[in-house]
Amino acid sequence: MWWNFVGRTQDDIEQARENWMNGKRFGEVKGYDGDPLPAPELPTVPLKPRGRVR
Repeated sequence: MWWNFVGRTQDDIEQARENWMNGKRFGEVKGYDGDPLPAPELPTVPLKPRGRVR
C-alpha cells in the first residue's frame, strides 16, 4: 500500500493519486479549514506487490 491509496495495480494507484490531487473522487472533509494535504510523489520505480501474508 502506498500512502492512503489502495489499488490492485500501479495504474490504479497513479489514478487515485491524480484524483486526490485534483479534488476528485474522495470528497470533502467537513470542518477542516486548511488546504488539502498534497499526496507524496510516487517512487520513480514501479511499485511491487507485497503479496498476501497469513
